[in-house]
Amino acid sequence: MEEKIMHLLITEDDMALAQGLQRALQEKNRQVLCCKNIQETRQHLHQNKTDLLILDVNLPDGSGFDLLQEIRRTSDLPVILLTANDLEMDIVSGLEQGANDYITKPFSLAVLWARVNTQLRNRTVQMQKESAKNTQIWEGSIWKFDFTNMRFTVSGQEVELSKTEQKLLALLVQHVGMTVPRETLMDRIWTDGAVYVDENALSVAIKRLRDKLQAKEQIRTVYGIGYVWEV
Repeated sequence: MEEKIMHLLITEDDMALAQGLQRALQEKNRQVLCCKNIQETRQHLHQNKTDLLILDVNLPDGSGFDLLQEIRRTSDLPVILLTANDLEMDIVSGLEQGANDYITKPFSLAVLWARVNTQLRNRTVQMQKESAKNTQIWEGSIWKFDFTNMRFTVSGQEVELSKTEQKLLALLVQHVGMTVPRETLMDRIWTDGAVYVDENALSVAIKRLRDKLQAKEQIRTVYGIGYVWEV
């Protein structure tokens, strides 16, 4: 299954810098666009899907801090502030107003790349959780899980899961990127009133789920704690 395209927006009045960042961050399944001021940015955000905003603080028609506050009233869109001002007070202020990260000029493209990737990974996790919560359909890479109709496919091929495996899978994908403790999984899966459940039952269910879903790398064991569905 084709990966979803992530949409990045760079708001920077230095167009040479903005275009350089656009070229540096552009890659497959990633669209990067530029705006030169707050007005253009506000219009773009209202009309287009955006997954990450890289926002300069000092803009011709106002402060990026003000736009950030405006965004935070209605949206949890990831925002990385970009500025030449490295005063600690400004950095703290930006983070307290809701910025996800703060980078001061001059900066390393490698550092910016890493921080952008971190925010996009977090965004992907958030969207996957919302998808699982709101629509009961979860999609990622080669998998599609329809918990409403209990249909589970791998690379387009349907696989049959037991009731135990369905419960286990639902708990894992509802907490993508987070370790779910063994105790939580056992309490939530075996709810038939049984006084005692062999702890090996969970290990067996995990192994079967990995094999059926071709997810040996995706379902990772966190030794001594539990299991996590990797991003």
